[in-house]
Amino acid sequence: MFTSEQQLEDRLATPSAALVADMGRLDGDLVVLGAGGKMGPSLARLARRALDAAGRGSARVYAVSRWSDEAAAKALTEQGIDVVRHDLMGGGDLAELPDAANVVFMVGAKFGTSAAPYQAWAVNAALPAAVARRYRDSATAAFSTGNVYPLVDVSSGGSAEEDRPDPVGEYAMSCLGRERVFEHAAATYGTRVAILRLNYAVDLRYGVIADIAAALAAGEPVDVTTGHVNVVWQGYANEVALRALRHARAPEAFTLNLTGPETASVRRTATRLAAALGVEATFTGGESGTALLNDASRCHGLFGYPDVPLDTLIAWQADWLSRGLPLSGKPTKFAVRDGRF
Repeated sequence: MFTSEQQLEDRLATPSAALVADMGRLDGDLVVLGAGGKMGPSLARLARRALDAAGRGSARVYAVSRWSDEAAAKALTEQGIDVVRHDLMGGGDLAELPDAANVVFMVGAKFGTSAAPYQAWAVNAALPAAVARRYRDSATAAFSTGNVYPLVDVSSGGSAEEDRPDPVGEYAMSCLGRERVFEHAAATYGTRVAILRLNYAVDLRYGVIADIAAALAAGEPVDVTTGHVNVVWQGYANEVALRALRHARAPEAFTLNLTGPETASVRRTATRLAAALGVEATFTGGESGTALLNDASRCHGLFGYPDVPLDTLIAWQADWLSRGLPLSGKPTKFAVRDGRF
């Protein structure tokens, strides 16, 4: 359990022995593009600590973002991370960005893109094309999303990497565009690429479980129309992204589903959260037979199971809210079924 955000941040940035070993085998520096988002600061800290523990303290970690959150930028600087202020969508020259042998690409646009779909394509597909040219000689781990798959039967075990993408809505289509652009770099430039189809990361301040818990705490009914989800501890997701750099390849990009092993019932999760919070769970809608679900068995075979299981995430989330600790106010909108975000 956690009593402060600092404790949570420390836990998210604690590297496993396996990560330390893999970071010790990487050559060169690391650039994290889009490091100012929900996952970026903790990934940068995790990388810095892992490199230090591996005896690679001279390797630099560059965290690139506009950095509208000055406190976050200052905290990273104090922890030995090179904060780089650059608006990747501002039309500046990407040649100004630092060189590095390794890149983690975390930039994306999701919410509000149904009203301005061109924004989704600009951020999710056009920008990756420019980044792929700039870092054509670097190993690149690029975050994507499980939304590139269609909704599948809840008893199916989820979509596997070999399944044909069939994105619903322009956000998901533009994310598949991002993948195709990086695949083009692998095939054309020989850029070593790993594509990570993530859904949904949990960090207690945000995520599917936080969304459900917040609704319960507010006395609101939980919509169970999308009745099943995949979730994964953010610390594990960040660790896999960094370790995937050693699996990046060309001319065919390495593609990996990144999530937890459980098909989690929204109703059951809400019921357990309500009991822990001491509130009554109420529901609206009826469970559909389909949901956005991914089979991450390849990921677990390579990197092990997430170190924080679903039961623990639920317990931690209830305790977090009970202590009055903050939420990000950035809902996942996991219940959306028509691709409009």
